[in-house]
Amino acid sequence: MTDTAIDARINEYVNKDDIVLFIKGTPIFPQCGFSSVVAQVFNHMDVPFQTYNVLDDMELREGIKAYSDWPTIPQVYIKGEFVGGCDIIREMFESGELQQMINEQGIVN
Repeated sequence: MTDTAIDARINEYVNKDDIVLFIKGTPIFPQCGFSSVVAQVFNHMDVPFQTYNVLDDMELREGIKAYSDWPTIPQVYIKGEFVGGCDIIREMFESGELQQMINEQGIVN
């Protein structure tokens, strides 16, 4: 990770809220199926989360990939730590691991 203005902005975003999703579109109007799945998981869990629409900001879209060293979007951060993308979040949710992680982090609705 390089120390640039976009990295500083992303660092601020991921540390500002307990759960942060970088998605294509919004939770109400996702612009890709993977972003939709991730938003639906957290909506179903009824936990607060913040989203950032990477389609509105090309610098953010490219910057988040470099920041996490993860090539795809969506990306999920919990308590400032990168957790993964759609497949990882879905698998963690289905196994109960995501709920456990959120409970252990003290994140409540």
